[in-house]
Amino acid sequence: MFVLIWSALFVSVKGASVWGQQHCVGRYCVTLSERELTAEAGLCVVIPCSFTTADEFTPKHTVWYKCEASQRSCSDDEIFHSNKNTDKKAQSGFEGRVSRLEPDVSQNNCSIIINDLKESDSGSYQLRVTGVRNGQQDAFTFIPRVTVSVKGLKLKPTVIIPTLTEGQQATLTCTAPGLCSGSVPEITWIWRGAGGTESYITGNRTDFKTEKLTDVTRRHISTLTFKSSAEQHNTTVTCKIHFTGETTTEEASTLKVNYVKEVKITGMTSVREGNVLNLTCSVESFPPAHIVWKKVPSTTNLQTENTDLHNDTGSATLVTLNVTVENSGQYLCTAKHLDKILTSHVNVTLTWHTKIQNGSGCVLQSDVLTCVCISEGFPLPTIKWPLLENHTQYTLITTVSNHTVNSTVSLTVKNHGNSTVECVSNNGNGEERGNLLVYKKHEQPSSFGLGFLKVTIAFLTGVLFSIIVCCLVKNCYRNGRKQESTNTEYAEIKKAVKEQSEDAEEEDELLDAKEDEMVVELEMKCREPENEEGGHEAVYSNVNDIINEI
Repeated sequence: MFVLIWSALFVSVKGASVWGQQHCVGRYCVTLSERELTAEAGLCVVIPCSFTTADEFTPKHTVWYKCEASQRSCSDDEIFHSNKNTDKKAQSGFEGRVSRLEPDVSQNNCSIIINDLKESDSGSYQLRVTGVRNGQQDAFTFIPRVTVSVKGLKLKPTVIIPTLTEGQQATLTCTAPGLCSGSVPEITWIWRGAGGTESYITGNRTDFKTEKLTDVTRRHISTLTFKSSAEQHNTTVTCKIHFTGETTTEEASTLKVNYVKEVKITGMTSVREGNVLNLTCSVESFPPAHIVWKKVPSTTNLQTENTDLHNDTGSATLVTLNVTVENSGQYLCTAKHLDKILTSHVNVTLTWHTKIQNGSGCVLQSDVLTCVCISEGFPLPTIKWPLLENHTQYTLITTVSNHTVNSTVSLTVKNHGNSTVECVSNNGNGEERGNLLVYKKHEQPSSFGLGFLKVTIAFLTGVLFSIIVCCLVKNCYRNGRKQESTNTEYAEIKKAVKEQSEDAEEEDELLDAKEDEMVVELEMKCREPENEEGGHEAVYSNVNDIINEI
């Protein structure tokens, strides 16, 4: 396409111009381009031309003809005549498409512009000048011709896209190719979403304007205004130009929208001791965000195994091998996108298998079995006693301290012959079964039995002593009084002895009853069901506490 700078088109030197060669026949000369003029369909072409004539010839009008290069004369194929009142009409296909660049013929400028080009416009173009010489109508046809070649349209629209930021309004500009003054082209905008399907940009506004540069040149511009969104990122916007006829051209542009989504952290935040901690922090954005990991409260960035900044998704993967308790805590992911800082965090907890601790065991005394099972783990384990499945009456107390669970069970068993009792601990990470050894505590003489024997001996000794004292008293009393019959004294003594004997029997019965009551109370103390709410039952920290208490 020619850039029309008219002042330069017609600057000439003697015998030639900067754009063509002068050809003369006598005093009639014409300057035309010697090279072939190329143009594209739908646009326009300028045929630069200048002429001179004899002094006695006064030019009035210019006439242009088109014919095939093989034809000797083009006089029958007129396409333009500056005299609108002439009876001879131009070819129908050229009507309204040809204009002079300079309306004043006296300026010797015979240049024309042909708009709305078609490929059929290709051919040779010849100039004829009509006027008056010596008072008579006259005309002169210049032999040199200029060749024009019209090809299919290849020029594209010029699309200008500003920086697009999500949530902000933006205006795209599309300028039609060429600076032609012919028919106004139709400009449309097409948005192609995912999969290349044509769609419509919601809330858009289009405007069209034509800028007049000169009398014969125009610039056609269309604008598209819309609010940018992340959904439009990497989609395609096409500006399509439709010229006269079926000639079209278009330019497709990929939209790049600056946006950032929320920070996402993926990976298991509950990790078993000794396993691998693998966390990935990612954020969908354009351009990709820069991501770093930190462990709170440290301000030092952690080393990451993998950093990916492709496909509009920035990500950083944190990998820690053979994790320990020190690796648990809060991890902070920070993403920097343009002038924004986004953060997200996760709490990493360390879990470990349950383990039954030393100090677990059982004690069996008489028919009372007491067991203690101590287990540690995270999450806290639960402790079960398979032995209790066959019992309905038992005492069970569970206490928790940090990551340790203490389960104490007490129940009455008959003829318990097993040497171990099973304790099952499970915290979801694994199960451990422990066979607790049963320590059998043999019965020893009770302090109550010894006390009872001592009381009995003392009682009998007291009875004997009382009889002796009584006899002495009675004897002294008999000497001080009148003598009574021997039978009476004997009866009194016999009666006293009998009363003492009866008192002794009553004491004996009371002591026997007291001993039975104390034995029952001791048995009840050993076998009384434990209060689930705590009561007064003992909680043992380990099996040694049970043994020491007995």
